[in-house]
Amino acid sequence: MTEYKLPYGNRNLTFTIPDRFSVDTLTPETLQPITDIDSVMTQAFANPLGKFKLTDFKGAKSVGIAINDKTRPIPKPNPLPSLLGTLKTLGFPNEAITLFIGSGTHTPMTSSELYGILEPEIISDYDIIVHDCDHTPMADLGMTSYQTPVKINQAYYDCDLKITVGNIEPHHFMGFSGGVKTAAIGLAGRETISVNHAMLIKDHTQSGLFHTNPMRQDLEEIGQKAGIHFCLGTILDEDKHIIQFLFGDPTSVMNTAIPTVKRTFGVSTPKPYDLVIASPGGHPKDINFYQGQKGLTHAARITKDDGWVILLAACPEGSGSESYEKYVKSAGSHDAILTEFNDGFFQIGPHKAFQIAREAVRVNIVLVSDIPPAQVKGWKITPSKPELLDPLIQWITDRFKPDARIAILPGSTRTMTEVKQND
Repeated sequence: MTEYKLPYGNRNLTFTIPDRFSVDTLTPETLQPITDIDSVMTQAFANPLGKFKLTDFKGAKSVGIAINDKTRPIPKPNPLPSLLGTLKTLGFPNEAITLFIGSGTHTPMTSSELYGILEPEIISDYDIIVHDCDHTPMADLGMTSYQTPVKINQAYYDCDLKITVGNIEPHHFMGFSGGVKTAAIGLAGRETISVNHAMLIKDHTQSGLFHTNPMRQDLEEIGQKAGIHFCLGTILDEDKHIIQFLFGDPTSVMNTAIPTVKRTFGVSTPKPYDLVIASPGGHPKDINFYQGQKGLTHAARITKDDGWVILLAACPEGSGSESYEKYVKSAGSHDAILTEFNDGFFQIGPHKAFQIAREAVRVNIVLVSDIPPAQVKGWKITPSKPELLDPLIQWITDRFKPDARIAILPGSTRTMTEVKQND
């Protein structure tokens, strides 16, 4: 028996696999973190990608910085203090700068939770607005060419200089995270997010696609209408250290980052696996099932029909979506969910049930989590507990033929997998 370990919440889960099976561990390319990160950030702020510089906005009276909420990893080091220091050097007083917490449709963070993502001195020295997609006043910016109504946080839109901060990595249906997404979704109204995400059923809404992904291109239009000037983008390694740092206009940042993301996080295999054991990547990627589910897509993509996916996601905050739970419990089956969405139904929260159903009709899914098993069963998913992982793997592999193939995905949320025949 060979021992393996995968991230699970704030710890690792250890398990064994019989040596008679072929096991592949699929991980992104290993790149060294930037050692002189302070110098790199200073240079990036002084010489942004694109045609504009921060000095072009010295006359701005207000600055809005959109940052992610607690569901996203915080880079090591966090580049926000460096950005704030640069703005101060350029003459922007603290009172001219507002930080906007991009909640999207997530439950807005409480004041006490802010200390989990921001330094105390930042909380005390700057105005902070936690976005609420249902109650925050919105600017109505018309429609995109995809007929998405654009409603964006009014206070952010009113800022003379608008910046977003986010990590750039594969996103299971948006193509890539980062760029304008922190504001275009994080600071949007529920209607905007719902109409944009309803494109989930369209072709090309998948990881690794940008220019041909209708949902992502709709997002870019939302960012343009919101008037976002600069994006700060970081590409992180498995330990959240920065391997590439970018700053500039949204288009330039994404066009520069995407080749690195594809090269770093793309992994191919010549044929699918009988069993894939996957972790979204630990906290905060498995803070709840709403986030942890993102690790399922890349795992299922390389799993054979009627194969197995074991998803290790601690989910200390449960499902993360009451609307998802209510919908999936009342749905008749995974097939019924697919039929309803393909017939035109769409709602944020329940859309997670659609994503899961697409995989569940083809592969067997087991969720290993801290969630009570009865609750997981209500979501039409097979539950298991961390302490039962070894017996679970034994039970599954006892049914395999000797030539069965097994894959381990330590960071499945950000590992872009594909089955690709060798030339």
